[in-house]
Amino acid sequence: MKIRDAVKTALKAVKTWTFWKELIIMTLGMMISAAAVNYFLIPSKLIVGSISGLSIVISGIFELFSIPVKVSTIIVIINAILLIMAYLLIDREFGIKTVYTALILGPLMDLWEMILPSSKLMTDGSTSVMGDIWLDLCCFVLLLSAAQAILFHINASTGGLDILAKIVNKYLHFDIGASISVAGAVICCTAFIINPFRMVVVGLIGTWINGIVVDYFTASINKRKRVCIISSSHEILRRYIIEELDRGCSLYQVTGGYSGKENTEIQALLTQDEFSKLMDFMKKNDIHGFITAGNVSEIYGLWNKHKHGPIG
Repeated sequence: MKIRDAVKTALKAVKTWTFWKELIIMTLGMMISAAAVNYFLIPSKLIVGSISGLSIVISGIFELFSIPVKVSTIIVIINAILLIMAYLLIDREFGIKTVYTALILGPLMDLWEMILPSSKLMTDGSTSVMGDIWLDLCCFVLLLSAAQAILFHINASTGGLDILAKIVNKYLHFDIGASISVAGAVICCTAFIINPFRMVVVGLIGTWINGIVVDYFTASINKRKRVCIISSSHEILRRYIIEELDRGCSLYQVTGGYSGKENTEIQALLTQDEFSKLMDFMKKNDIHGFITAGNVSEIYGLWNKHKHGPIG
């Protein structure tokens, strides 16, 4: 019975625009990740804090004991364990989405190699697409961080290290970038077993920068405006925010410290586009008030990304 209900739920989800939109976003995000790994990580043999890097280290350890184990095999095993952890410790939606992204990474890397082989981008005798390991590192981090931020925004991930970061983020409430940096740094340090000191340091720096850039991209994607307006026309504004912008708002009674007059303050969390519409509405209707607006990068509670919900 449970299986039948799960199938019905899945079929119902497939018929929605949200399902196909998120599928397209996940595919594009993983195409970016695959390009980053294929063109900037593999040719330069960088071990940035990631499951791929950890798999390379583990494979190297097995080779020390003359036991050949493919890196791809280790990646599959580690990802399988992490996917189960994601399903149990984070949520079913995150786990299911991450299964898809983890499965298509390899094929997408092969696709990029078919479309444009990395060897064609390298000069004779070079093992780096950009010709410098630091430029390869910067390109890899920028592309991967952008893909991670996009996928985190729809409660998915690129798999591997992202799952560990999500677990740390959920239970210890660290920023997602800090979670990636901590988990990645531990993995980078294992590279001392097979890599020279210089390469390990480069990997550590790349992991640290990756965390910073992920936080930047995530904050940019999730950014909202916390708008506070003190106005005698608060009832008109309240109706516009609820009926036209389809957002909730909160009303507070305030007293002016200078004038001693009582008034009403209206607060709302809006997207940048909604904030612009509100400002245009006030200008066209000659509504005056004292307005403050600040950026908010994280929202918890009743904000619904798929359908507008009330705040306050």
